[in-house]
Amino acid sequence: MKILILGGTGRTGAFLVDEALKQRYTINILLRDKSKWQHNSTAITLFEGTPTDKAALQQAMQGCEAILSTLNISRKSDFPWAPLRTPTDFLSASMKNIIDLAGELQINRLIITTAWGVSETKKDVPGWFRWVIDHSNVGYPYRDHELQETLLQQSTLNFTVVRPVGLTNSLNNKTVQVTIKNQPKPSLTISRQNVARFMIKVLQQDLYLHQFVTVSEQ
Repeated sequence: MKILILGGTGRTGAFLVDEALKQRYTINILLRDKSKWQHNSTAITLFEGTPTDKAALQQAMQGCEAILSTLNISRKSDFPWAPLRTPTDFLSASMKNIIDLAGELQINRLIITTAWGVSETKKDVPGWFRWVIDHSNVGYPYRDHELQETLLQQSTLNFTVVRPVGLTNSLNNKTVQVTIKNQPKPSLTISRQNVARFMIKVLQQDLYLHQFVTVSEQ
């Protein structure tokens, strides 16, 4: 199966690319600057551009059967008030293009990451983090994630929204716990590698269609 990965140069996206390669997928990747790509695999085809550019996205989507996205609105550092690198509507603008093109190109499966704390799960996160979302630049991606989730709900795509809790860079084999409607209550962290593994499992087994699932580690 050929898939398109969006966000493949990000910290979670890099693990997603590695996991997709391990599972022998053929991969298209859309990225801003092909010259900065370090991976060397004949299973990967690179396309240059951004998903907010409909023509570039259309090229990258050609021949794919599914799209997996770890796109996010990024800041220039991890400091909550650091300036943004990407526009405040980057996620929702990209999702509008994905939805428009998916029907045209007969792609019906989409798996994306948003975050625990988006939409109705905001009430479930710790109070101090709700304050950070409301009062810092951390809030921009949360609000735009909510917009792209709404767009997906209004579409005809077979989507799965994966909402990770706090992301870590650790490498481990911990079990992924799936939470729906805050049951069971999630833990506070999950590794990026485990998120990537979970996304590939969702694709392989066609799990959680039209669902929003929070993932953490047991």
